[in-house]
Amino acid sequence: MNEESKVTAENEEIKDENTEEMNETVNEEVTQENVNESEKNEKASEDVQVEDNNEIAKRISELEAKAEEAENRYLRLYADFENYKRRVQLDKEASQKYRAQSLISNLLPAIDNFERAMQIEPNNEQTKALLEGVQMVYRAIIDALKQEGAQQIEAVGKEFDPHLHQAVMQANDSEYASNIVVEEFQKGYILKDRVIRPSMVKVNQ
Repeated sequence: MNEESKVTAENEEIKDENTEEMNETVNEEVTQENVNESEKNEKASEDVQVEDNNEIAKRISELEAKAEEAENRYLRLYADFENYKRRVQLDKEASQKYRAQSLISNLLPAIDNFERAMQIEPNNEQTKALLEGVQMVYRAIIDALKQEGAQQIEAVGKEFDPHLHQAVMQANDSEYASNIVVEEFQKGYILKDRVIRPSMVKVNQ
């Protein structure tokens, strides 16, 4: 091989080495760029994921709050409905228990008149017979009231009870202790545990 050919071969070899070095450099730069780009993409992906997680957590919190509010509203409505049912049931029971109250209240004036009529002293057989008839009707009415759970309130000789008695006069009688009913002007009536009309009485001081 002549000298010129050697030089050409050396130049070609140097050129190939330079080309190879340039290629390696370029490959390294491209690889680094790819790594950097990949890192950027991963970072962006992580940021997006964190943002998505925050949004999801916020949405979950909102839904939980709405669910809790809906549950509380349901519990309040349920409690109100239960209270309503209980009131209706109590009203129904009271209506059944005191169903005769209105009738008894309307009968009381007539009963009072019967009692006043029975205080008359008969002066002949005809009046006596009439009085016995009035007493029979009166007893029948009182018995009917008892069957409905109504009864007369005991007053004379009993201690004054403001729930059962209405004091319209005071007395100073040594035969009775203090706060004892000494006279009854109008009978009182009670239906089961409800006072329909208190007794009108005179109370000893």
